[in-house]
Amino acid sequence: MTLASIIVPAFNVAGTLEKTMHALLAQTYAPFEIIIVDDGSSDATPQIAAQFSTDPRVSVLRQANRGTAGARNVGISVAQGEYIGFCQAGDLWMPNKLARHVTHLRACPNVGVSFSGSAWIDETGAVTGRGQMPCCLTAVTPARILKRNPIGNGSAMVIRRAALDDIAYRPRCEVQRNWYFDETFRQCADIECWMRMALTTSWAFEGLRDMLTKTRQSEGGFCTNPDRQLAAWERMIAKLTPLDPAVFKTHSPAARAYQLRALARRAIRDLDGAQAVNLTYGAIAQSRLPLIEEPGQSLRTICAAVALFCAGPETTRKVMQLKELLWGAKPVS
Repeated sequence: MTLASIIVPAFNVAGTLEKTMHALLAQTYAPFEIIIVDDGSSDATPQIAAQFSTDPRVSVLRQANRGTAGARNVGISVAQGEYIGFCQAGDLWMPNKLARHVTHLRACPNVGVSFSGSAWIDETGAVTGRGQMPCCLTAVTPARILKRNPIGNGSAMVIRRAALDDIAYRPRCEVQRNWYFDETFRQCADIECWMRMALTTSWAFEGLRDMLTKTRQSEGGFCTNPDRQLAAWERMIAKLTPLDPAVFKTHSPAARAYQLRALARRAIRDLDGAQAVNLTYGAIAQSRLPLIEEPGQSLRTICAAVALFCAGPETTRKVMQLKELLWGAKPVS
């Protein structure tokens, strides 16, 4: 059977790495290798990673902190697999995830990236009842990726090694290895990579209609600092626009609106009414297209932002707690 590689970027994840590794080692597909890239951790992550290195399927690399993109690039540089998956330390793969993606990639030689949905877990590992299903599974165009990024979170995909090789490059500052993900991005590195692959290669992106990953929703996610997130997103747009100016001219306003809407929804979850309203207003000002393409999601965001702003965080928190008490959260298997 064809070897698959799973790369685990790990930075100060002593509290979650062990569970992640047990889930990965339980994959039904074989053979596979797991490469833990300790990205300059200062907690007990190196010691926990070392405990797993006695397994012949596991190797551990250690480097000064370079961010998730840098950890992935280092892992790819030593990976031996024809198929390469990524799992954030803290997320959990379902036992059949690798097998499902490898089967998909084998059956569809034109597909470079296979992805799937994710159930959300909280910091204790409990399923929250919410999740992330791809907005589309096929016909994933650059415009789709730019606006809604159906590939999902950083643990959702398995990629054909040949597709990664087709986008490899070596910047002037790098003397040791190629880059696949742009290490100058601490945010938006994923979408920058997917857009670059979609615009410069013929590889297709396809999804599976299953939740094969459990993704940890922790405090301090991608939307904690909206200004920083937006700055990274705008830099990604500026970098890639020369590859296909028409795509970005046509779709950037709507994509920016979707980006602001996502940030508004995070502000709502954080019970920050003022920020939620400002971001929602910004989204509407950029483009009305999300209201047309996804009216339900957009209207719910607008109403929730306004209600939170008017009622205040304490009242909203009590309403949310009462709703959970009365209806509970429906588990996602």
